[in-house]
Amino acid sequence: MAIQLGRNQYGKAENRIVRVYRDTDRHRIRDLNVSSSLRGRFEDAHITGDQSDILTTDTQKNTAFAFAKEKGVDAIEDFALTLADHFIARSPGADGARIEIEEYGWDRIPVDGAGHDHSFVRSEAGTRTCVVNMDGSGPNRQAHVISGLKDLVLFKSTGSEFHGFFEDKYTTLQPTKDRIMATSLVARWRYDHLDVAWDKSHAAIKALLLRQFAAVHSLALQQTLYSMGRAVLEQHPEVAEIKFSAPNKHHFLVDLSPFHVENHGEVFIAADRPYGLIEASVERDDASDPGSAWHAVPGFC
Repeated sequence: MAIQLGRNQYGKAENRIVRVYRDTDRHRIRDLNVSSSLRGRFEDAHITGDQSDILTTDTQKNTAFAFAKEKGVDAIEDFALTLADHFIARSPGADGARIEIEEYGWDRIPVDGAGHDHSFVRSEAGTRTCVVNMDGSGPNRQAHVISGLKDLVLFKSTGSEFHGFFEDKYTTLQPTKDRIMATSLVARWRYDHLDVAWDKSHAAIKALLLRQFAAVHSLALQQTLYSMGRAVLEQHPEVAEIKFSAPNKHHFLVDLSPFHVENHGEVFIAADRPYGLIEASVERDDASDPGSAWHAVPGFC
């Protein structure tokens, strides 16, 4: 029996970087959670303990913080691509890099009808995400960008049905033509190329997802997700595919009859578990080869 090292990677996870721009009296902030990892020829580090080809995780951390000042932070996709390029070039044993960034939004606090110059409140409208997977360096490098969002909590008080499902002897769920539909959406989409206005594209896709959730009369969460994905692909040719993970945040009508009170769809109990988990991919039939784009991106079918 032969034993050998399998796939591996290493890096520095969850570097909390807050970049404050003070070039004018009206400050700007970018609040990031940056994780980096490298993959490549690291057999010696694992098998013999030889670290000569290892760009340490501490160095990766320091680089991310230094680049936030030296390179600046605009679109998180650009920052991730810059870090991936640098790490592959600097690490003797690296063939590939994976950079994942979460960005936490902040809104200006309104004072006398205008946003304050240097005071902010955390936005609750989801967390922006991106994952860059890069293989090789120089003109032959292969770089893939997946952008997205998570923790986007959506709630629809009507306009949602669920009926006609298969039933067996264990089925107790009652069909309904009027229910609450709620989820905490995770969406990630793969760009077909790198010539993208990242901030503009992300904002437009997020707005489109929200519009579709609100406007489409839903017969199931599955149908809603498909309509959201289809709209994105129809209106954004730069996107090759989009994936969703959507826990069904159940709301059950409370029986108030013991108190002689009628409840006409007004009082619910929000149940946190167990929950249905709906996952789906929507893709173009001529989508480009994803390569390593989805490497180590968990939570999707």
